[in-house]
Amino acid sequence: MDKSIFRDKKILVMGLGRFGGGVDVVKFACSAGAKVIVTDLADREALAESIAQLKGLDVDYHLGSHNTNDFHRADVVVANPAVPHNNTFLRIARDAGRQITSQIELFFQLCPATIVGITGTNGKSTTSALTAHLLRSQFPQSVWLSGNIGNEPFLTILDKIKPDDIVVLEISSFQIEQLNQSRLAPDIALLTNLTANHLDRYGSFENYCAAKELLFLNQKSDEENPLVSIFNADDPIGSRWFYKYGALSGRTCIRFSANDVPDSICSVFSLPGRANLANLAAALAIIEQFGVYDIESSLSSFKALPHRLELVAESNGVRWFDDSKATTPESAIVALDAFDNPIILIAGGYDKHVSFDKLGEKVARNTEAAILIGQTAQAIAKAISISSPATEIRFAETLAEAVKIANDLADSGDVVLLSPACASYDMFENYEQRGRQFSDLANNISR
Repeated sequence: MDKSIFRDKKILVMGLGRFGGGVDVVKFACSAGAKVIVTDLADREALAESIAQLKGLDVDYHLGSHNTNDFHRADVVVANPAVPHNNTFLRIARDAGRQITSQIELFFQLCPATIVGITGTNGKSTTSALTAHLLRSQFPQSVWLSGNIGNEPFLTILDKIKPDDIVVLEISSFQIEQLNQSRLAPDIALLTNLTANHLDRYGSFENYCAAKELLFLNQKSDEENPLVSIFNADDPIGSRWFYKYGALSGRTCIRFSANDVPDSICSVFSLPGRANLANLAAALAIIEQFGVYDIESSLSSFKALPHRLELVAESNGVRWFDDSKATTPESAIVALDAFDNPIILIAGGYDKHVSFDKLGEKVARNTEAAILIGQTAQAIAKAISISSPATEIRFAETLAEAVKIANDLADSGDVVLLSPACASYDMFENYEQRGRQFSDLANNISR
């Protein structure tokens, strides 16, 4: 497949996104000589930042709503990952015989290099970034990092990728579903772990797991590229899938565990908590497939990714950690396990209809106090109170108010941890904006 097949075709990009999710697709389609239309439910003002990135390109914008005629007349519809497969307008295009594809599907069809795909619920971004970082110690000019991690965009780097290169991708469940349309999967696929997430879209944990499993079901081997499937031995689903896929011919199945990381490597690894040791073990399992073993010097220079247990301020003996990327109860539990210090937790946000029972138990055991914000504040408070009515719970209308309360409560030696256990959409544009605001507020206090 060559991108020239889009020359003079009418390409409908469904979902530009306020943060540029469709910008990569538009640039790719324009470079291929296509006639590009962007359709998005948001208006021009809301999409101003994304539209500014496309200045000078010949793009027709149909904003504020979707037009049925666009989906009837397009040669190809490129859908944003957030658009469900059964979306009404996609059905219209499908019934009209139009080709429906996605950014990630196009990338897999066109990429000449070996692809490493990393998925799961927690730890995907850190594992992906760490894998790329360690691979670059041996292949400094030949490793690319992209995907859901929000690094270099898929399609705009295609022309730079060579057949002998390695591409490391963080892949979401939504993107896996898009790949499933053409039964596509990476050469090396890794599962970090699975806990309940996106139940507002999938309805059940079982459906969510089924979407993730497609990444392994669709792996295909050949003589030149034998496939590799890697699973977390400490995760119940991962352990089960290890035996399931290990029984199949034509693939190598590997297990990793936080327990297996050698002490000599742990001593130079700066990220806190057992979960990060699991991320390191996952990265080690991948890089060994490329013959990379001597990594101590490279590992020592790896730093926490933004908004993932990131130390953002320290004052009067109090450390402030931004873990805004923790958008599930399970990821917040992982963060709470990372510290031996007394913790003041800031949590709450958009309601994805998941249970907070286990989080409540962990907060009751591991924190000095919980400051709760957003739609889920009352639900989290109830879960905490069931486990321990004595746990101090405060409510805040804004993140700024929560930070002020935390500062009033904190003593030297304490950790103030923003680990919301929820998405951000009720109060913020995304988890990054939430994390940046927390960092700014914490640093203003420390001055």
